Amino acid sequence: MKSNIVKIAIIGSGNVAYHLAKALKQTEQNLVQIFGRNQDVLISISKELDIPVSTNKLADADLYIISVSDSSVEEVSKLIKNPNAIVAHTSGSLPKEILKGDYNKASFYPLQTFSKSKNLDYAEIPFFIEAEDKDVEAILTEVASEISRHVEVADFEKRKYIHLTAVFACNFVNHLFARAKEISDSQQISFDYFMPLIEETFDKIKSVTPKDAQTGPAVRNDKRILEAHKELIKNPEQLAIYEVMNDSIQKMYNLD
Repeated sequence: MKSNIVKIAIIGSGNVAYHLAKALKQTEQNLVQIFGRNQDVLISISKELDIPVSTNKLADADLYIISVSDSSVEEVSKLIKNPNAIVAHTSGSLPKEILKGDYNKASFYPLQTFSKSKNLDYAEIPFFIEAEDKDVEAILTEVASEISRHVEVADFEKRKYIHLTAVFACNFVNHLFARAKEISDSQQISFDYFMPLIEETFDKIKSVTPKDAQTGPAVRNDKRILEAHKELIKNPEQLAIYEVMNDSIQKMYNLD
């Protein structure tokens, strides 16, 4: 069964569902429906991507991709009654066995942070596939390979650590950006000034390991600057983060 004749339905109307639909549409795959609860969002997606949508009747499909919150995956999976279908969730932190039905269970995990307002280069997004047998694995791999140049088979044990790494590398880093902006805003300093620094930080680790790329007062063990910074910080959450991060850096380089 080739991916261009596999009938695909997406269940969900959030950021991941939207971008998967857009990626499948751009690669001219056979996306027959987006199914979800939020009618206004579905109508908006349908108008933009010219894809059938529904809030009450699930289309017949060969592959159902469940792209909802982790807490909803199990319940949503019960909607699918076709024993010949492939049903895959997009979670990095759930096993395929969370899917409750008599069908082919799988995982179809795109490793990226998704926002509807941000365009993405789908060809560069890694996809991690897991399936119950090689035939299903081959179909999912082909569907993903139409979208991305980076497709790999990964079982739940590996996927858990991929997701954990992503939380450190993306969610925590973004939170640090938010905390940094609090500090710059408090002093009427434009956060735009820090964009070249942020861009260089990310560009550097393409050629140097993060450990080798580390700079700053903690790795220099500059106690004077570390103490001076702590005196400037009045927000207890910012201070706690500053101390924990510096402590972690110094332990990594055996400076504690």
